[in-house]
This record gives sequence, structure tokens and C-alpha cells, in this order.
Amino acid sequence: MPELYDVAAIGNAIVDVIAPATDEFLREQAMDKGAMMLVDEARSAALYSAMAPGLEASGGSAGNTIAGIASFGGRAAFLGKVADDQLGGVFTHDMRAIGAHFDTPPLVGGKATAVSMINVTPDGERTMSTFLGASTEFATDDIDPAVIEGAKIVYLEGYLFDAEAARHAFAKAAGLARASGRMIAITLSDGFVVERHREALLGFLETQVDLVFANDTEITALFQTDDFDAAVEQLRGKVKIAAVTRGVQGSVITAGGETFTVDVFPVEKVVDTTGAGDQYAAGFMFGLATGRPLNVCGQLGSLAAAEVISHYGPRPLVSLKDLAASKGL
Repeated sequence: MPELYDVAAIGNAIVDVIAPATDEFLREQAMDKGAMMLVDEARSAALYSAMAPGLEASGGSAGNTIAGIASFGGRAAFLGKVADDQLGGVFTHDMRAIGAHFDTPPLVGGKATAVSMINVTPDGERTMSTFLGASTEFATDDIDPAVIEGAKIVYLEGYLFDAEAARHAFAKAAGLARASGRMIAITLSDGFVVERHREALLGFLETQVDLVFANDTEITALFQTDDFDAAVEQLRGKVKIAAVTRGVQGSVITAGGETFTVDVFPVEKVVDTTGAGDQYAAGFMFGLATGRPLNVCGQLGSLAAAEVISHYGPRPLVSLKDLAASKGL
């Protein structure tokens, strides 16, 4: 099977609503700062009415990563479920407009397209309240074998572990990828996802995954320890490559017996951390798909993350390809 894509991602197809907020507003709305909370459609609508004016943009963790891959000049594909409604049309248009392949049939006559209400405090921290809607209807029939078998890296979004049908779809995609000799990558997505699905995630990592992305909160939650270094060592034994981000402390990459530490790229001001991990994954996987050494993959990830935290919104506003070239990457 020819390699049609550098990365094909499976994730929740979500439209983001991003607005500034105060810590007091988060307390009033009973939200856990920095977390992603699942809400129903009624709560989502109520929160939308209470939030400050903001911007609406196609998002979703894996969708944001695919946007980053495309911005680097990579060949990208996305699989995820939207509804046959206005926001579903917006998401589809946005994904195709960046040059990504997106052809999952929309849901007709069911739940609305997923929406994530993202409140950003002055310190740049984002707190998400997500109505998953139609995205939870992604199932095994939505897996396109040609896309999975034609991708160098198949990237799975941990948030989908909240939907049983999507977990079955993961298993199907992993089987197709493994049979085709493709690399399987996953992001742990969120500490609360890890808490909800720890055993299932550990089993999936041990049996299916080659490359895992996580942050320090997620990895310590996964192994139920406060010792970051100990958690990294445990993860090292389960996957071929692990890339773990630590905010301003940069990232740690392990592969077999090797360990690389990568610094962050400085930014003048952190405006909004939404999408930082997504863009780190984009830079790293683009580097991996194009044959860069692991430390350079980490640098590309850090560069993409630095770009996205310097403005509102989870996707790059400049060409990451040009930005990387300007930094000699």
C-alpha cells in the first residue's frame, strides 16, 4: 500500500468556542480550572449564554494536530464524526480548506455536532466544558481502511476512550495499521481521561501503541505516582517512543535506552494554552514522518506549541513550515 499520508488521525470532531474568563467566573460555574469536563447539551447552551464574547473555530484535539501537520506541509487525513448541521458543515469546510483529507459521512437525524466551551483565564490556562454530541457516534463503520493503511503514522485521540463505540473503532484501526506495518500513536489527552480509563489505556499501550504523547499530569496519573521520573521509566518499558511535555520545563523524549530533554521556545506572552499539546504532537510526528532525529522532532513540537500559545485559538496562525525554516529546522 503506497504511503498517501504522513499522519492520519482519529478524534472528536468539535467546534470550539473560546472566550476570556476570570477565576471567579470558573468558581461561579463550578468548573475545575485547567480540566476538560463533559457536559450535556442543555448545560453547554447555558454556559454559552453566560460566557464572555469570544471566537468560534473548528477544533478537537486530533483535528488541531492535523491542522498543525498541514501547516508544516505534511500530508494529513482526519477521521471523526460531525452531524449534518450548520456546525458540522463549518468543521468539514475548515478541515478540507487546510488541505486535509476528511470524508467521514455525517450523522443524519441524531445528536448535534460537538461543541467545546473553552474559558481562558488571564494566566493563559484553558478550562473546557465539552458537549460531545455527534462525535460519540464514530464507530467501526467509519474507519476507512484505505486511509489507515496509507498513513505512515496513525494517531489516536485519548478523549475517544469516553465512547465505547469509538474504542471498538480504535481496535479496528490498530489492527489495520499493525497489519500494514504502520506506526500507531496515541495521546492520553487529559488527566481525567486517564483516571476514568486507566486499565484500558494501559492495556492498549502495552499491546498496540508505538508512540505515546502525554503531559506530566497525565503520566503521573497513569502510574498513580507523584514521581515524574519514575513514571517516565515505567512508560519507557511499555512503548517504543514516549514524548512527555512539562510546560515551561520543556519535554522529555524516551526511546529504548535513550533519553532527550528538549527546551521550550520562548514566547513574549502566553495568551492561551489551548492546543499546545496538540501542536507539540503535530511537530513531533511531522518530524518523525519526514525522517528527523528524535531531538529535532521534539524541537519542532516545541516550536509549534510556542506559536499556538502566543494567540487565542488552538491552530497555527502562521505557516509552521516557514517558521521551522526560519529556525533552521
